Order: sequence, then C-alpha cells, then structure tokens
Amino acid sequence: MNNWIKRNSGHLIVAAIFFVLAFAYFFNPIMQGKVMYQGDVLQAQAMQKEIMDVKAKTGHAPLWTNQMFGGMPSYQIWAKYGSNATTYVIDALKTVFPNPVDTILLYMFGAYFLFCTLKLNNWLAAAGAVAFAFSSYNFIYIEAGHANQAYAIAFFAPIVAGIIMTLRGQYITGGALTAFFLAMEIRSNHVQMTFYLLLAVAILIGIELYHAIKAKLTTPFFKAIGFLAGATILAVLVNAGSLWTTYEYSKYTIRGKPNLKSETTTASTGLAKDYAYTWSESVTEVFTFFIPNAYGGGTGTTAGEDSKVAKVLTDKGIDPAQAQQFAAQVPLYWGNKPSTNGPWYFGAVVFFLFVLGLLIVKNRIKWWLLSAVLLSVFLSFGKNLPFLSDLFFNYFPLYNKFRAVESTLVIASLCFPILGFLALNEVFINRDKAYVFNKTKIAFYITGGITLLMIALPGLILSFKSTEHQTLITGLTQAFRGDGAMANSVANALIQDREALERADAIRTFIFVALIFGLLYIVIKQKISTTFAAFAVMGLVVVDMWSVDKRYLKDDTFIPKENLAQVYTPREVDEFVMRDKDPNFRVFDLSLSDPFHDSRSSYFYKTVGGFHSARLRRFDELVENQFTKSINQDVLDMLNTKYIITADPKTGAAGMRANPTACGNAWFVKTVKYVKDADQEMQAISSFSPKDEAMIDQSYKKVVEALPLGPDDNSTIKLISYEPEHLTYQTSSSANQVAVFSEIYYDKGWTMLIDGKEQPYYRADYLLRAATIPVGNHKVEFIFHPTSYYAGENISLAGSVLLILALGGAVYSERKKKQPEAKKA
Repeated sequence: MNNWIKRNSGHLIVAAIFFVLAFAYFFNPIMQGKVMYQGDVLQAQAMQKEIMDVKAKTGHAPLWTNQMFGGMPSYQIWAKYGSNATTYVIDALKTVFPNPVDTILLYMFGAYFLFCTLKLNNWLAAAGAVAFAFSSYNFIYIEAGHANQAYAIAFFAPIVAGIIMTLRGQYITGGALTAFFLAMEIRSNHVQMTFYLLLAVAILIGIELYHAIKAKLTTPFFKAIGFLAGATILAVLVNAGSLWTTYEYSKYTIRGKPNLKSETTTASTGLAKDYAYTWSESVTEVFTFFIPNAYGGGTGTTAGEDSKVAKVLTDKGIDPAQAQQFAAQVPLYWGNKPSTNGPWYFGAVVFFLFVLGLLIVKNRIKWWLLSAVLLSVFLSFGKNLPFLSDLFFNYFPLYNKFRAVESTLVIASLCFPILGFLALNEVFINRDKAYVFNKTKIAFYITGGITLLMIALPGLILSFKSTEHQTLITGLTQAFRGDGAMANSVANALIQDREALERADAIRTFIFVALIFGLLYIVIKQKISTTFAAFAVMGLVVVDMWSVDKRYLKDDTFIPKENLAQVYTPREVDEFVMRDKDPNFRVFDLSLSDPFHDSRSSYFYKTVGGFHSARLRRFDELVENQFTKSINQDVLDMLNTKYIITADPKTGAAGMRANPTACGNAWFVKTVKYVKDADQEMQAISSFSPKDEAMIDQSYKKVVEALPLGPDDNSTIKLISYEPEHLTYQTSSSANQVAVFSEIYYDKGWTMLIDGKEQPYYRADYLLRAATIPVGNHKVEFIFHPTSYYAGENISLAGSVLLILALGGAVYSERKKKQPEAKKA
C-alpha cells in the first residue's frame, strides 16, 4: 500500500488540487446549503412532473407523458435506462458530489488523463486540465442549466485520450477506455455535442491515416482502427436503449421530415435553416476568445450607474436616479445573437500558449488541433459564413438536426489548451533555448501586438454597433418624444460604454500575456525549475479564468433551497384547475409570454403548450398553422382544452374561463371526411366541427371502413382508467362507429386492444388517434410498450456486461505488462 501511494503520489496531489479548486469555487453557496437556480433545469422539472409523480407512486417511470404538447414520449425528458451500466456511474457521481462540483471534477480529471496520455508531466498536465475546465462556456452551460451538455463535454478529453492510446499501440487498454468513455458520452444524452466531437475525431483519424501511409505503417494503424471500431460498437450497444428510442423518435420531431409540402425546405429532414442559425457567432466575435468583453459580455451586462449613458441623461436634465435606472436596462452586448449568457473565453494565457504552439510544436497532432479549431470556428459563424455553413447544413449527414451552431466552438475550447500546453511542454524540454526564446518572442509580439491594438484603436476592427443599432435609435427617439438629437447622444454614449468595457478587458489580457511571457523568459533562462513554473502557470490560469467565470456562474446564481421550492407556487387559477378530478383534460395558458416555449403550466396540469426542443413535428405544424395568426377554437376543442387562462393586460393578473365546447377524452363522430394529404388535412381542420366530423387521410380508408359504419345518437364512450401509458375506455353503441380519442397519434409503441385483442387504429384531425369501434359494449385500451425501449434495454444489458469484461481485460493486460518490470527490479 505504501509503495502504491509513493508511486502515485503525484496523481494524488493533483487530485487533491482539483478537489480544492472545485469546492473552493462553490465554497460559499455549499457552506450555506444553497442550490443553483438553473432556468433549463427548472423547465425540465415541469416537463418531468407527471413522470416523477407516477414513478414515486408506482416505482415505474412511464415512457409517455401527457403533460405538454398534448402528449409525447418521455425519452428526451427523463428515462431511467436501468440496463445501462453507465447510468449507475453517473448516478453515483451525482449522489456523492453536490451539483455542479461533479461536473467540474469531470472536466478536470478527464482533461488530466488526456494530458498525461500526451506525455506531459503531472504538474503541467494538471495546469492544462484546469485551463480546459475553466473555459468560460464550460461554466456558462452549467449556469444555464444545460447539465447534459456539460456532462457530454466533460468526456471529450478522455475519449480523445483513449483514441490516442489505441493509435499508439495500446490496443486493449486504449480500446477498453475508449469504449467506456464513449459509452459515458452517449449516456450523457446530448447528441449534438457527441456529433461535434466525432467531427473532430474524423479529422484526427484522417491525419493519422495520411502519416501511416507515408511511413508505410498501415498494418498497426488499421489494427488500431479495428479496436476503435469495436470500442464504438460496444459503446453503442451499451446505450442501445437510448439510441434506438432517440433515432426512432427523432424522425417524427421538428428534426424530422416536414409533413406539409408548403413548409418543406431545402433541408427537408431537419430543422429550418433560420432556426438552426439563430445563434451564429459574428466573425469578429472571435476576439472574445482572449478579450472576454470585446462584444459587451452577456445580454445581462448593462451600462450601469457610472456609464456614459447615465452621464448623458443626467447632463440633459434627467433625474440621476431615473438616468441610472434607464442605464441599468441598456444591454452592452452588441452581437447579432438574440441573447447570450456570456462570451466564448478560452483565456489570455491559453491564447498566448496556443499561438506559441502554432510556432513551436512539431508533433503532427498540431495539424489536427489547428484543423479542428478552424472547422469549429468557421461553422460557428453560421449565417455569417453561409457558403460553408450551408454546405454542411444541406449535405452533411445529421448536421441540420442541430440548432445554435455557435456550439461547435466546444471543439475549439478543447483544442486551444491542448496545443497551448503542448507548446509549454516544448519550452520545458527543448534544449535549444535560443530557438525556443525566439519563438516565444514572436508569440508575444503577435498576441501582445493584437491586444495593444485593441487597447489603443479598437474601433479599427470592432464597430460596437449591433445590426439593430438604427432600430435602437428609432426606439430611443420615440421614448424621448421625438427628440432625435438626444436619442443619438444616448446611442453614441452606449458605443463609448461598449468600447470602454472592451478596452478594460484588453488591458487585463495584455497584463496576463506579459506575465506568461515573463514567466517563460525566466524558465528559458533556467532561473526557476519547471515544476515551480508549472504551478505558476496553473496559478495564472486560475486567476485569469476564475475571475471571468465568476461574472457568469457566481454565488448569486445560488439560492436557498426553500426559495427554489417556491418557484412553482400555484396561483389561484392553478389551484382551481387542479381541483378538477377529471384525470386527462388540457389547459391553454395564455398568461405566459409564449405558451409554446414555456413549461411552467406543465408543472401543475396537462397543457396544450409546453417547452421542449424535440417536440413532435405534427404538433409544431399545428401550432404554426392554427395558433400563430389566430387561435382556432375548433382545434382547442378537439384537444380537450377544458380551461383557458389569460392575463389582464393592465395588471397582469391571471384569470381563467372554462371552455364548454371541449370535446372530452373521446367521442363518436357522425361523419368521416377523407383528405388526400397533410396539407388538405391541415386546411380541413381550420374550420370544422370536431365533435361531429373527423378528417382522415385517405390512406386509412380501408381500415376505417373495415366494418360497415352506421349512426347511433345514443352511443357512449368514456375514459374509465387513466395512466400515462395505459388508457382504458368503455364503449356502448348499436352500430359500428368511428371514435376519435383526444390523444396524440404516435404509432411507434402504442397498441390498441378491444376486449383484450389487438386491433388497428389510425390518425384523425391531423394528430389525434381514431379507431373503428364495433357494435356493442366494449373495453378499449391504449397501451404504450415501445419495442425500441424494451428490446434496446436488453441489448444494453448485454453491452454493459461486455464493457465490464473489456475493462477487466484491460486491467489484467496492464498488470501482466508490469509483472516482468517488477521481476527485473
């Protein structure tokens, strides 16, 4: 035991440093027992409400929820995937460590493993790990509540490490570790992040193939590729349950093919291009990589009381308190994104080292890192670089499934510190000190020169005006009752405030660049040891990154637990609606700013609206065509909208009215009208009587008329039992009739039984279920039992067993390698 501690003392010290940093960053809120206020996490709590309630009651989490958008599978909301071994690893991390300490530790330990794989010493690897972990967006994603996204990013580095180990000939260990970390990556359930990582890995494999051919070493290369292919298959098997359900479901969401010909775009199987490009990085916004406030910070950063804006207003005779209040509402961010929590800041120290890496690193990995950075940066420009973006969007598989293209910068945020610390390692080990110092000076001239330019003459490069600047002036003119001169004065003052903010951060950046240059100078002159220098670099990185991260993920983000519990405090109208004992009606809450992008109401009852980025496309098309210009009462009725909540335009107080024409849970219709396609069906429900007639696609005609239909004004159909995955109805009629159920049609898992025997059902009124019910008294059941989940879970179990065996084999292999070494010693 003592020998083991001695051998691993360096790693243990590094681990201790990581724990100290992670807990120190969140020390105050942790000690005060506070929890994070994360907008997206709170949205998720509302989405999951029915799932969690059923789980608490029965022990089983349903795979379908009716809590929002009329109903949808719960795969992308919450699902256990209990046969997946990695589920228990993630659960253990979240149980042992407070949120979000677990994520920060994963960032650091994963990157540390990668830097050690790249042969950096412990202290340099630790410094590099901290540089990656504290990149601003790694913290901003946490603050925003993108927990899955942050977890997925945390596994980037160890996956790359496993791939590099395998390519270097450590086939068994590298392959097993790649399988494990890739399985963890996929289980994090953020396909977009995984996709971007695979883009970067593809570039790495391509470069390695080129060099293998050049060096005539294709045999070991393809052997490594074989192990990596096996690792990938194993990781996929482990996650078969989640991948299968996601793949199956995605085809029917807004990322799938449009149903309406009138809405078919160039990318007919993905998102609308305008929607996908909404969060595009401006070309000159790359200056935030090393000057965080070059673009004004986040949309929450405002001018404030000491600003030029406030001064202009007070000079014009405005009351100082009012001037300060006005200035506190003026955003300093001037990019073209509709909103942003903050900049993509990689660090002043890291940026300097990255430039040095381009000059000094000779390892071919440099070309991979540079290529990956350039691709991720160019793709992040989205609509601002349409040639490349459109090429990927229109022709590259899966690319058009993802929105917020600026997210490609997660690859750059990984590559910058890797190349930077490879450069630092080269400074430490290269014996040609004159050569090293010459390259270091050039890096300083480049980074320092750019920074000095951004201090002295930032207006040469940046305009500090948003694309909506003229609109802002027009709005200010109206606010100042037609005083255009005052509006222009305020707008000009705002530009000055933005420029001052940028200049202050540019000065800050120059200081850090000068410090890291000075540190490297005394290292090259061999005035201090490399160990001390590595700790000094870590210190510089921590001071640099920590202070910027605290602008966004700060102590104020945490609130007392009791306050968080009060976020979903029911209003009087909510309490009234919840007293209704009907188990399955819907509410349309117009008191929200946008009922189709807010999940608050879903916390209390089943809603017509809700929030989810992977909602069913048919429902999205229904919203676009029946609710955007005006609200279609007929559609509300067919969705069994029993209550409509509105807000008083003057006071904002919520009011409620019952909807007496709601169709109920299910009903028999008098007539059936056939339509030829989705467009005609959408048009047909624009004005119809849902209680009396059903609009059905002609492709279902044979199923509808399998039994001769007849009228019966006295027929009844009633919901007698409700569970999200199992709905039971009792019917009674003297003729065969078509019943419409106010349930969302999704045939990948729903089965209909009549008196215990499976029978066909079909789609009606664009997105509801319907069925031909035979004469007599019957028990009709809808049961959700998707093969993709249950068969996928069986595959996951087999994959998990194989993964554990692979990891065990890797441990055995490594121990066997060390035995001869021990005998020699």
